[in-house]
Amino acid sequence: MSNRATEAWTSDEPYEAYIGRWSRLVAPLFLRWLPGRPGATWCDVGCGTGALAHAVLDTQAPARVLGIDPSEAFLEGARVGTADPAFRVAVGNATAIPAGDGEFDVVVSGLMLNFVPQPDAALAEMRRVTRPGGLIGAYLWDYAEGMELIRRFWDAAIAEDPAAAECDEARRFPLCRPDPLRELFAAAGLGDVDVTAIEVPTVFAGVEDLWRPFLGGQGPAPGYCASLPEERLRDLRDRLLARVPRRADGTIPLRARAWAVRGAVVQS
Repeated sequence: MSNRATEAWTSDEPYEAYIGRWSRLVAPLFLRWLPGRPGATWCDVGCGTGALAHAVLDTQAPARVLGIDPSEAFLEGARVGTADPAFRVAVGNATAIPAGDGEFDVVVSGLMLNFVPQPDAALAEMRRVTRPGGLIGAYLWDYAEGMELIRRFWDAAIAEDPAAAECDEARRFPLCRPDPLRELFAAAGLGDVDVTAIEVPTVFAGVEDLWRPFLGGQGPAPGYCASLPEERLRDLRDRLLARVPRRADGTIPLRARAWAVRGAVVQS
């Protein structure tokens, strides 16, 4: 069974409930790890609902931030999420950034590179719009181990249906590990490449707060849920809930790990 036709990222509210809120926790820590560059021009490639772009505006004193995404709904969500005049958005994608050569000091991306069919082409395009001496950085979920919500979901799904393994992001996206990320950035000709882990708590208010986002149709796991008949979906829900810890107050404490990578555009 394949759910890839139903996993498109197109609607901002379901995305925010499923992944966006946790990306907003990772983004400031990611920026703290990057070298600070007050007054820089930034581009957020695949900006989604604006988690990373908004964090840049809040913490980096940028001269300008351009958010790029193929989804107009996501761009509208990102635009209305801040009143900062330094921010604007434009339709585009990782291999066709609507910007000139060397236009930005820093080009970043959150939770996007693994969804690009040719990440090396995306890095080449990101490098094109970064000035010599500029910086490129990105972060991706550790689907294999550290992004507990999604890891536990696929473990439950595969226990119910072994064919679900083909949809598991850990299997589909081998890029989301330290060595492949380091190799990708080094192969793009970037210097001073470094990779680090960023972990954040993902505490759910209760069962519905954890489960409801899987019904929004945004992303691989919700797309897989949309493909199931009601009885199998109910069985999957029960199996997932049996795999997560619960506190006495009903909250569900999980953690999420992202792998962050950065590299400098070498001056010629």
